[in-house]
Amino acid sequence: MLSLAQALAFLAAALVLTATPGPDNLMVLGMGMSRGRRAGMAFGLGCALGCLSHTLLAVVGVSALVAASPLAFGLLKGIGGAYLVWMGVQAWRHAGRVAVGGAAGDGASLRQLFAKGLVANAINPKVVLFFLAFLPQFVVAQQGAVPLQLGLLGLIFTAQAALLFGLLGWFSGSVGAWLNRRPAVGPWLDRLAGTVFVGLGLRMMVSR
Repeated sequence: MLSLAQALAFLAAALVLTATPGPDNLMVLGMGMSRGRRAGMAFGLGCALGCLSHTLLAVVGVSALVAASPLAFGLLKGIGGAYLVWMGVQAWRHAGRVAVGGAAGDGASLRQLFAKGLVANAINPKVVLFFLAFLPQFVVAQQGAVPLQLGLLGLIFTAQAALLFGLLGWFSGSVGAWLNRRPAVGPWLDRLAGTVFVGLGLRMMVSR
């Protein structure tokens, strides 16, 4: 099981990263602005639930590594840490370059929009790599039940993403207008997320 401190630390990091402007939440925002709040919420819920497929891959792959070799698990965490540092540096370098825009309406139903969000997230290889790098950083192998820890972390990430994307879809018009009136906010959110990435990555690279 997860400790309270472990769960809260993961939740805090997940909230920061999910709230940072990126392809998923900007697509949700654009969908809500162009099609209405229900469309934005349906698409956002699909994006969030797509994280469950990545959680399953992380549970199967990371758990197999732990069972095979603790050294291999340590190596994965080191590589994952380096990957997170790289992502953080990129976030700082390209801060503010992702703009808020509209999303194609194409007359899709709410069910179709949900399916589009689900598939778009589930087949994104960058999200797969992110989960394989991010989730293990919060696993404490000494506590045992690594698959359960990974599964719970993935569920926490999915739940907070569903909440944030749902709120973003609901308030999409107001949020989009607010961001467009304050172009300086986006770069600072990117830098905040980049700092979180670098901090997590360095922590795992120097810890045993």
